[in-house]
Amino acid sequence: MSDDGRNQGVVKVACVDDDPRIVRTVAAIIKRVGCAVDAYTDPQECWQELEQHPVDILLTDLDMPEVDGITLMKRVRAHSPETDVIIITGHADKTVAIQALRLGAFDFFEKPIDADDLAETIKRTMKFRAVVQERDRYADQVSFLSTQQAKRWGINAFIGKSGAIKRVVAEITKLHRAAGTSVLVTGESGTGKELVARAIHYGGARATRPFIPVNCSAIPSELVESTLFGHVKGAFTGAVSDKKGAFVLADGGTLFMDEIGDMPPEMQTKLLRVLEDGVVVPVGGAREQHVDVRVVAATNADLQQRISDGGFRSDLFFRIAGYAMELPPLRERGDDIPLLARHFAETLSSEMGFAAPEFSEEAMALLQRHSFPGNIRELKNLVERALIECDGETIKPEHLRFVQGGSAQPRPAPAATEAHDATSTPAAAEIPLNLQDAEKILISRAMTEADGNVSEAARILGINRTKLYRMLAVNGND
Repeated sequence: MSDDGRNQGVVKVACVDDDPRIVRTVAAIIKRVGCAVDAYTDPQECWQELEQHPVDILLTDLDMPEVDGITLMKRVRAHSPETDVIIITGHADKTVAIQALRLGAFDFFEKPIDADDLAETIKRTMKFRAVVQERDRYADQVSFLSTQQAKRWGINAFIGKSGAIKRVVAEITKLHRAAGTSVLVTGESGTGKELVARAIHYGGARATRPFIPVNCSAIPSELVESTLFGHVKGAFTGAVSDKKGAFVLADGGTLFMDEIGDMPPEMQTKLLRVLEDGVVVPVGGAREQHVDVRVVAATNADLQQRISDGGFRSDLFFRIAGYAMELPPLRERGDDIPLLARHFAETLSSEMGFAAPEFSEEAMALLQRHSFPGNIRELKNLVERALIECDGETIKPEHLRFVQGGSAQPRPAPAATEAHDATSTPAAAEIPLNLQDAEKILISRAMTEADGNVSEAARILGINRTKLYRMLAVNGND
């Protein structure tokens, strides 16, 4: 018998019947279908060969001496579950053939053998195998992607050794076991709320299902309902086709609702109903669709205060806060700053195509004295600018261009709860006539408005990110 051809694109078939004439007939039909075939009249010999060289399809007679078809099928299926078995049966054995189907046989056909029927049975089996292989390939891809996403966004994505970050990791680990619990993540801007949401998703039972992020504050109020629940064609001007909403897209997975405190009051009632009933109705539609979605919501607002002010529903708060966790600001994670800075230097340098430079002791001390009102996002942007300015050499204090006045701001004591205010820039009437000075002030304002995010500041200024980096370097701007 030839080597196993199952992974070489050729469908490999084995045929066994104690009647040599039937074996020859069946083998000839199988070859015409385009399969490779090995024929046997001894079931024991067939089993010994298949034990060493499994095949894609086995055709076996039921009534054979020494080893009957049912026994052979059980042995083959136990040894090679991917092998599909087709039973050859006489009319009197039809009841046994049906029993074989219950035991895992793919199909059976009766004697006397009809060439067309046998050919169709083989083709049908081949099509089934192709579908199963495609399904398995897709499942493998999903599993691989989920593994990669878990590596990128899982617990290992959290850098630090402080007690504050250890508590966050411990909470996330607990939430992995509660796949249906809604979670509310609070904390200052830039503390990593979306990173937490992704870690909750990719470490739990929903990891192979979608993670859909939605920024509630970035959606025009008139489009919030459509974005979340979808719409049907013609529901409103511009609705040229049906569109699935975020809840349907996230079915089986996680919906991350960032800045949920900014959701319009009229939408809060509709959201509450969906969260309670698990049913969405698209805008302009009438057909209900059940969804299974875990909601992780995030906000940097004081929702309790907004409830007191009438801007947020208390019942919605309790619905989304099945488990509430607050992220610590970076100023309370002083021990983590060197680790985070080196991590960002390594990852960003890799993206830029050069080896990560070291930080001088003075530069690292400067980082640790800064209050980081923009938190981790600010630190990452700061390191990115430093990498561009240091030209691959050691990062020194002069390469750390803080958004606030160009020098480090001292961190308040850990007990402090208010973020450090940004240093003010001159009012519009105070902008000098000197073009370079005016440019420097405008860039500083844009960087402050963008919370240190270079891409966002470039958008505010109406220029591209590369040009803004050059302007920052030339002007010595913060």
